Amino acid sequence: MKNTVKKFRLSPLRTIILGYFCIILFGALLLCLPISARSGHWTNLYDALFTATSATCVTGLVVFDTYAYWSVFGQIVILLMIQVGGIGFMTLAISAMTLTKHKIGLRSRYTLQESVNASQVGGIVRMTRFILIGTAIFEISGAVLLAFRFCPQFGLWKGLYFAVFHSVSAFCNAGFDLMGGYGAFSSLTQYGADPLVNLVVIALIIVGGIGFFVWSAISANKFRFRRYKLHTKVVLSTTAALILIPFLFFLCTERNNPNFAGQPLTYILSCLFQTVTTRTAGFNTADLTALSDATILCMIFLMLIGGSPSSTAGGLKTTTLAMLVSSLFSVFKKRKNITCFRRRISDDALLQIISVTALYILLFFGCGMLLSAFDNITVKEALFETASAIGTVGLSLGVTPDLSAASHFVLMVLMFFGRVGGLTLLLAFHDHQSVTPSKYPIEKITIG
Repeated sequence: MKNTVKKFRLSPLRTIILGYFCIILFGALLLCLPISARSGHWTNLYDALFTATSATCVTGLVVFDTYAYWSVFGQIVILLMIQVGGIGFMTLAISAMTLTKHKIGLRSRYTLQESVNASQVGGIVRMTRFILIGTAIFEISGAVLLAFRFCPQFGLWKGLYFAVFHSVSAFCNAGFDLMGGYGAFSSLTQYGADPLVNLVVIALIIVGGIGFFVWSAISANKFRFRRYKLHTKVVLSTTAALILIPFLFFLCTERNNPNFAGQPLTYILSCLFQTVTTRTAGFNTADLTALSDATILCMIFLMLIGGSPSSTAGGLKTTTLAMLVSSLFSVFKKRKNITCFRRRISDDALLQIISVTALYILLFFGCGMLLSAFDNITVKEALFETASAIGTVGLSLGVTPDLSAASHFVLMVLMFFGRVGGLTLLLAFHDHQSVTPSKYPIEKITIG
């Protein structure tokens, strides 16, 4: 009788999860080294793990000021984790295999497809090259423009380094900054009235947050909106709405803010910047603790929504919000199907949207309650930090560095969940071989 040995193979989705976990662990070990800290001392593994998780998950929540605590080596380690986490480790792995002339098998292609949320395996390697080239173009362009401000201010080499760091961090929607010289955790508050820094960072955040496949659609069809597929139309229209409407709302809620008194340019730029950065970028040009409660609540909503699929951003995603709104209109108009831009959405997609949204909301409120209980912080602070973590945003009301180890662990779990994606985690531990032999009978239930 022959003994059959079942070969252990990870599914593509589990490979993605394990890959991010390994990157976080390796980065944390590097950050523990004395060379990574300005003081030359060893860094506590737990604090290093929190920083590595935040960098790889392109979040931006920190327990130490990046400039004041970490050395140049430590900052470069963080920057590399941001870059890998932003465009996806599978994208880099496939690119390395292409350069070394290794054969890319179907399994690797399928894993990459899951990593970037591609609709099909065909052309996925070509798409990888497009992602890398596009990333390089946008990040280099952003660094060149930022260098015009930073080089005169910090000197040539330090200015170039700052320009590259902030360009990569902005494009990857990470929110890490090196402005600690102006004050710990000051972010970009010194540039609230600077149009160049504001507009360049805003542009990088938006481009990084709309998604790789939207770039491809714009590149192929230019600005002929009618030729775009449904995904591109939904992403662009929803992104525009999530910029314009909150911007007008912030202009109203912050019109009496004394910090903007007599500074119309700072007032307008700050409202626009906070509108864009809240959708997973993590920079801020205004003191968040001085903003009104109405603004903070709107920011929490925007952080939960996040960017778009197949992008450097996290959150529920713009497409999820668009489909939820479309489903509401379908119910009001008593339609049997969800329609958007004269296209019908499948029932399977609706089930996925409901599942992911419910999971995000449960984690958001549940973990917010845990933070409030562990550290006795206000509900507003707890929900803000929770939304920032699960949406991989990185904005904070200043409480993250002082939270307990238990709260930091909760935030790490949320950051990992937000970066890998709720649907990925759900499907990764689902047995795809299980089949329902028959359908249960239908029975009505009262709703609403």
